[in-house]
Amino acid sequence: MSRFCLPRDIYHGKGCLEELKNLKGKKACLVVGGGSMKRQGFLDRAVNYLKEGGMEVRLIEGVEPDPSVETVMKGAEVMREFEPDWIVAMGGGSPIDAAKAMWVFYEYPEVSFEDIITPFSFPELRQKAKFAAIPSTSGTATEVTAFSVITNYQTGVKYPLADFNITPDVAIVDPDLVSGLPVKQVAYTGMDALTHAIEGYTTKAAWEMTDMFHLKAIEIISRSLRGAVANTKEGRKGMALGQYIAGMGFSNVGLGIAHSMAHTLGAVYDTPHGVACAMMLPIVMEYNADCTGEKYREIARAMGVEGVDQMDQETYRKAAVDAVRRLSEDVGIPAKLEALKEEDHPFLAESAHADACAPGNPKDASVEDLTALFRKLM
Repeated sequence: MSRFCLPRDIYHGKGCLEELKNLKGKKACLVVGGGSMKRQGFLDRAVNYLKEGGMEVRLIEGVEPDPSVETVMKGAEVMREFEPDWIVAMGGGSPIDAAKAMWVFYEYPEVSFEDIITPFSFPELRQKAKFAAIPSTSGTATEVTAFSVITNYQTGVKYPLADFNITPDVAIVDPDLVSGLPVKQVAYTGMDALTHAIEGYTTKAAWEMTDMFHLKAIEIISRSLRGAVANTKEGRKGMALGQYIAGMGFSNVGLGIAHSMAHTLGAVYDTPHGVACAMMLPIVMEYNADCTGEKYREIARAMGVEGVDQMDQETYRKAAVDAVRRLSEDVGIPAKLEALKEEDHPFLAESAHADACAPGNPKDASVEDLTALFRKLM
């Protein structure tokens, strides 16, 4: 049996932030990150729209990149005091992911972080509040997914939390919010989105419905990312669309070891997630190639490689991997990680092996396999 879960409502298009005024409720907690939404005026607009809709608003500001367990717990405490019936998260993946986790501890104060580490173990949400997500980056797709990544800095582990309960009720994807995103962030988040699409397409749980989303996402991202990095209007508009199409797919089937390995690189070396994904994706694609059937032919085709129908298996597999490498290089992401230390390989491999994304990989990977893959980054 397969399950397919999406937000109840997805609003997409220039100016759709205004849909906030149509949310029905009395109180909203608005969760944001480091200040870019405030500097660009979007935070004030969001607050005003919520107030126009008749809501009292409380801000939870300053969610850090790679949000911590401590940040989540502090935010949940604010929510318990304020008692919102809407949680609205606005910004990059970090504030939206943090707000998803805050939601759990707002509704269930007795639950511990350890209780929700196991995928699909969350208590039933929406007992007190509903959730709206508004992304300001084009990459994580957390506004449409059942995932949240939270870091425990005491253990040095990034935990990908997974449960359909935390799929937002409403996603508002307004391309205006990504217009001021710095070029590096466009590149990083864009390669994260491509990794979502390719890993979702090849994961063990993939099926016809999700394949449809992932192939279209690969096509849109491949033709849009270079333009988005060059700050063209069409490029940024395309990435805003492609990244959440990928999210709608992978949220329902999971990911693979490129994400598992990226999570642990981020936790240990503070490597930006999209950079880690971009570095790992072609290496992992080479590892997985013999377990993917004809799918690399379709990936190469979606990425604009010509003549794939005339290619033999070895050639189209190489073409797909090379297309990913070229795109990553074209948007300025290095292929190697200089910070990587060989003495860290055992911890990195063990952490990646235990990561919640690892079981979905099309080819099972042992700790020894993962160690060998990390070595290719040096």
